[in-house]
Amino acid sequence: MNKRLWSKKNNANFYLPGEEISLQQDEVFAGWTDKNSSGYAGKGRILFGMCAVIAAYVLVAFRLFDTCVLPNLRDNEDLERQFAQQQNIHRADIVDRNGTVVATSLPTKDLDANVKNILRPRETALELVGLFPELKFETVYNKLKRRRGTYTIKRNLSPHQQSAVMALGNPGLEFRANEKRVYPHKNLFSHLVGSTDIDNNGVSGLEKGMDERIIHSQIPVKLSVDLGVQDTVRGILAQNMKKFRAIGATSILLDVNTGEIVAMVSLPDYDPNNITNKDKKSLFNTAVSRVYEPGSVLKIFNTAMSLESGKVKLSEKFDATEPLKLKYNTIYDYRGENRWLSVEEVLVYSSNIGSARMALQSGFTEQYNFLKRIKFFERLQTELVETAMPLVPQKNKWRRSDSTVATIGYGYGISVSPLHLVSAYAAMINGGIYYSPTVLHHNSTDKKGYRVISDNTSKQMRKLMRAVVTDGSGRRANVTGYEVGGKTGTANKLGENGKYQNKKVRTTFLAAFPISAPKYALLVMFDEPKATEDSFGFVTAGWNAVPTGAEMISAIAPQLNIPANYDLEDERNNKIIEAAFGR
Repeated sequence: MNKRLWSKKNNANFYLPGEEISLQQDEVFAGWTDKNSSGYAGKGRILFGMCAVIAAYVLVAFRLFDTCVLPNLRDNEDLERQFAQQQNIHRADIVDRNGTVVATSLPTKDLDANVKNILRPRETALELVGLFPELKFETVYNKLKRRRGTYTIKRNLSPHQQSAVMALGNPGLEFRANEKRVYPHKNLFSHLVGSTDIDNNGVSGLEKGMDERIIHSQIPVKLSVDLGVQDTVRGILAQNMKKFRAIGATSILLDVNTGEIVAMVSLPDYDPNNITNKDKKSLFNTAVSRVYEPGSVLKIFNTAMSLESGKVKLSEKFDATEPLKLKYNTIYDYRGENRWLSVEEVLVYSSNIGSARMALQSGFTEQYNFLKRIKFFERLQTELVETAMPLVPQKNKWRRSDSTVATIGYGYGISVSPLHLVSAYAAMINGGIYYSPTVLHHNSTDKKGYRVISDNTSKQMRKLMRAVVTDGSGRRANVTGYEVGGKTGTANKLGENGKYQNKKVRTTFLAAFPISAPKYALLVMFDEPKATEDSFGFVTAGWNAVPTGAEMISAIAPQLNIPANYDLEDERNNKIIEAAFGR
């Protein structure tokens, strides 16, 4: 019975598990082509559902593309126009290299008086003076009693002031949209960023130098300056300016491989949020606007020029046993060694005599062309409009005067700005490439420079700069772990009578770190520093500018992600020990 039950013969339409069921296409889709059949209706619903799902996916994909991709493909001008319409602001923000805002504009209201709608001029004037005590009654009243015209009463009202004016209920008092430039960090960027006038026009610093760009583009201007480093440099400079009772101080930190200014401070400074009744000296940017005879730091360039010319060898020695007598003057050494000095010793002991002899041996043509290559004869083209023009001797007189050649060789006879010095110094130790200084952030690949000395001369200069710090006047800047190299300079100031003053000097320290593979150059300058107990009565750069530079390097090197290399100091100590045992 069971066999008959499971027999395929008796159960033609019964299939065991695993057996394939074959279907005939005409049987399965029977009725699908008949519009009146249920199969045909089901086919339509399935196709409609498929189309709906596809349309939904296409809509989602388009929305994602519109949201995530198109904004990055649209033209910048469209973005700027949209941003400007939303914010109603005309001046773009200025940010530091990390995107922190250092200058921005806020929407405000100006108070105008439409005098034809002022019914009681005297009472209105009294009410306005009551709200704004800084206004003068006579001035306001004289404007209001006129019978036609619209006059500005007060600019940049706060929301509280706007509310108070509205409470007066005077139909003749109207508000006009305006904007106010705000500097959140007050004095920190005053000379570099600058400020605007009451009409929001740039009047100094970057605000003036890039006024057109700031007005016509809402894309923020990105500086090369680092806010944190700027704050550190300013704090240390202000502290030491007070310590040495200087009347002014300047510091510039420069990326030697791009020319980007990472910090720039000029003291005294000011709050750009309120520049009324400010002392003119506080408005003066010494870093770029002051030209001065820098003294012995010029020996850096004199040495590089002499070595590059091929007329002076690094192993050569120069007679410094006695003063150098020229036709119109005699050159002396400050605390001289009174012996023959090598090129390294000329720098280490800052010998005026040795430097003058090197300059004379190289000659006028080499000196003139070299200083021209490092832009000591021109105004630096930066984004800051206040850059000063150097003061140099007339070429014809210079050519005929050995005294001028010699004097420039050891630091006098030519006046340049601090920015000239640090920019040229960077080229001496970065491999020989001069990069024009800038306060704007650029990709390093975008920055182009030109060669002023050979790579070999630059290597020699790095060793010489390091020797000055380890064995010369820059010893107080020998910061452990950071391999500092640099040169000091102390120059007497000219008095009103045209004569140099012994008790009034400007001191300068030009440094770089790490000197074996330089990344940053630092300039520190004090104007008329005074002697202290710590300086043992000296006012030279080694006692004020150098320790200040050392303090800055110790503080900012970690901020710049430069790791300290203490193995360098261990190697130096080991060499000293080996030399001692070898004697």
